[in-house]
Amino acid sequence: MSGPLNGIKVLDLSRVLAGPYCSMILGDLGAEVIKVEAPGGSDETRNWGPPFQNDVSAYYLCANRNKKSLTVNLKSEQGLKMIKELIKESDVLIHNFKTGTMERLGLGYDTVKKLNPGMIYCSITGFGETGPYQDLPGYDFIIQAMSGLMSITGSEQSGPQKMGIAITDVLTGLYACNGIQAALLERTTSGKGQKLDLSLYDCAVSSLVNIASNYLISGQTPQRLGNHHANIVPYQTFPTQDGEFVIAVGNDRQFARLCQIINQPDLATNPKYQTNADRVKNRQSLTKILTHTFLNEPTDYWVRQCQTQQIPCGPIQKISELPDDPQLNDREMFIETHHPTAGPIRLVGSPLKLSRTPVKYKTPPPNPGEDTEDILASLGYEKDELVDFKNNKYI
Repeated sequence: MSGPLNGIKVLDLSRVLAGPYCSMILGDLGAEVIKVEAPGGSDETRNWGPPFQNDVSAYYLCANRNKKSLTVNLKSEQGLKMIKELIKESDVLIHNFKTGTMERLGLGYDTVKKLNPGMIYCSITGFGETGPYQDLPGYDFIIQAMSGLMSITGSEQSGPQKMGIAITDVLTGLYACNGIQAALLERTTSGKGQKLDLSLYDCAVSSLVNIASNYLISGQTPQRLGNHHANIVPYQTFPTQDGEFVIAVGNDRQFARLCQIINQPDLATNPKYQTNADRVKNRQSLTKILTHTFLNEPTDYWVRQCQTQQIPCGPIQKISELPDDPQLNDREMFIETHHPTAGPIRLVGSPLKLSRTPVKYKTPPPNPGEDTEDILASLGYEKDELVDFKNNKYI
């Protein structure tokens, strides 16, 4: 069975994470994705390491499966000609060049839509293509700092902290993928393409959700709470006899069941803790009681007790524990494939589980330019022309 995006062709001129992550999802869903780089490979993540496996970067491998690789010199007249030919027969173009770069290359949206009026053109930049920050470079770390994410991450003692992954890149990739598919769906009725202007900064601020809403409604600046929750108690980590675990009590019924488990049922009817609002107001005293109680038994004991009573909880697992997690293995969240240079590799699989058109892992992340000749041959170029293009460093 073909993927749900079978027949859609994507030209991916992006690099690093947000754009490639978006195009990988489209590729997982069946789109034909052509990853475009400069000759030799210009995606910076190819060199971000260690770790490497046979000189192939683990970072690059995380976001580039299910793609073909075309290398072309966009600054050459011939290279630009080839890209424009591909634009005419493609559905989506993704890039994350700085604002104005595509226009200088002769590939701005106004040019592209004349070549292909149905093109979905997705621009991903740090701050967007309008506004006073439009010309500033924007890496994930900078965006985490400016967006307020770092101001609420960490504890009062630690100071502002970035998240352990490039979360704004991931979020922007997801938003871009969502927007592209919406534009493709709209095109089925209008017959017209359109431009998407995605900003890491916008996406990061959008991800503040309830924290931003708390401020907009109350006027009170949110503070760093570490592993606590601003609006729910108890919703945090607790030390145990042999480690730590997370408990996330989402309503008063769950809290009452938790009180039964710890043999303190009176806490559930105590006016200080009876409702979630009460518990938020009296966070410190309740946390002190629960911390003392959870220290009496090991992590596994409390996790089993809570799970039995349908109270959301979980151990704090290391990354090294995940590949052996039976749930993740049952869900096929770790896959194995063979890379032509790196050899056998393991990758994180797709979380998208479609019943009739499931995700397929057709190809591993490509080496630079490994599909260039095939792609250009499909445009009608002859072998002697391709040799000439290589000699002149057009490809």
